[in-house]
Amino acid sequence: METTISQPTKVLYTAQTHTTGNRENGTSRSSDGNLDIHLAVPGTGRAGTNPEQLFAAGWSACFDGAMGIAAGKSRVALPADRSIDAEVDLAMNGSGFLLQARLNIHLPGLDRETALTLVEAASGICPYSKAIHGNVKVEYNLI
Repeated sequence: METTISQPTKVLYTAQTHTTGNRENGTSRSSDGNLDIHLAVPGTGRAGTNPEQLFAAGWSACFDGAMGIAAGKSRVALPADRSIDAEVDLAMNGSGFLLQARLNIHLPGLDRETALTLVEAASGICPYSKAIHGNVKVEYNLI
């Protein structure tokens, strides 16, 4: 089976980071210096973040932006007090490590049908959602 990857027509932004070490004792810094973090394994008590937290933050922020695009196309006003709680699990199965993830989306004031329509549209717009589609077990929950 061959997978066709869509080729970009225009690159909008390139994130650049330099990482040394690994998730146990590493550091990561962006080329512009806005990101400068220490990495640590969850539960060790060491100061630092981990790749799952970084993915959760990036995905939820991107998804919120995608909902904004979907809402604009549908002429729906997104609530100012909306929020997304992302949960990314590092798990194992017989083949090794894997991720599974949930976005718990709060859209107060929108009826359920409209909210579900926006979430569905956003999942097709958000580059993070598209990247993990079919590769990661994902749940989108309206709360």
